Amino acid sequence: MKPLVYKKSKRRPAKATKPVRKMHVTKGDVVIVISGDDKGKRGKVLRAIPAKGRVVVEGINIAKRHRKARQQGEESGIISFAAPLAVSKVMLIDPKQDRPTRVRRRVDKDGTLERISVRSGEPIPRSR
Repeated sequence: MKPLVYKKSKRRPAKATKPVRKMHVTKGDVVIVISGDDKGKRGKVLRAIPAKGRVVVEGINIAKRHRKARQQGEESGIISFAAPLAVSKVMLIDPKQDRPTRVRRRVDKDGTLERISVRSGEPIPRSR
């Protein structure tokens, strides 16, 4: 009878993590949708997901889920929620002129990164 021979498994390289994308919008910004079904609609950014390059905007890209009741107090039914949207499909609203604008970045005197509106040239405050 032959003895059992255990073979070593091949080592696989560790999965490389996706680089985090720099995003021109943050949580709390007011944006306008520039393409897709909700084109022209405005909303507030509820959540930013830099790892996937997506944002969740209030009242935009509404999806519906059929939800089953799990606990005693919970009800089943159809739940509507805002689904994530690609960050390239939204444009930041300039707070000074109330119109869509592109964003530039500038390092401030104290070393912090500052967003500048291309349309007006004014800094855009972070509203988190």
